[in-house]
Amino acid sequence: MTKNILIVLHSDVSSPGRIGHMLVEKGYRLDLRRPCLGEALPASMEHHAGAVIFGGPMSANDPDDWIAREIDWIGLPLKEEKPFLGVCLGAQMLSKQLGGRVGPHADGLVEIGYYPLRPTDEGKAFGPWPEHVYHWHREGLTLPHGATRMATGETFENQAFRYGPKAFGIQFHPEVTRLTMHRWGVLGAHRFNMPGAQNSKAHLDANLVHDGPVKDWLSRFLDRWLTSPSA
Repeated sequence: MTKNILIVLHSDVSSPGRIGHMLVEKGYRLDLRRPCLGEALPASMEHHAGAVIFGGPMSANDPDDWIAREIDWIGLPLKEEKPFLGVCLGAQMLSKQLGGRVGPHADGLVEIGYYPLRPTDEGKAFGPWPEHVYHWHREGLTLPHGATRMATGETFENQAFRYGPKAFGIQFHPEVTRLTMHRWGVLGAHRFNMPGAQNSKAHLDANLVHDGPVKDWLSRFLDRWLTSPSA
């Protein structure tokens, strides 16, 4: 059985965080690639059991060539029916690959901090879901044709979706640890004044309450994601 998981990151200092730690604990090896730094993505998923594309400060609408190539590449795990997970920017890239759109909230609102999450009837099979999840994004995504909404929120309607048996996109950040939260709070402090954003203290206070359920959900979700049967 192939035990490599392709990990796609978007800066030289980013990491797969808790998702990476959990995958290693579950017996997988991580193959880290950074297309933004010129590193190539595989031409086949033959040697990988799945792929995760993480977030980043850029937009899926940016004109950089590597962003267009990465969005196009997502068609490979979809075609080969290998488990694919897009996190925040990765979810937005998945939506665009499938013909969806990515853009800002109509009222300029953002989600930076912890916000409520509600599973749909279709998403309940992947629960129980945490009641609040951590966000750091200015744009949302539309639900692509043929996709199923699995969770929704108050500010951005599409928080989690599924396409086919093995591809998932989540708008939130279950991979973020408290240490990462501290780092983002320093590097991104200028964003706390954006409409709808929460300040750093609110992030850290809410983390003490909500992180446990997020961690429990993530472990169960990864197990289900990696063992989902083909259609």
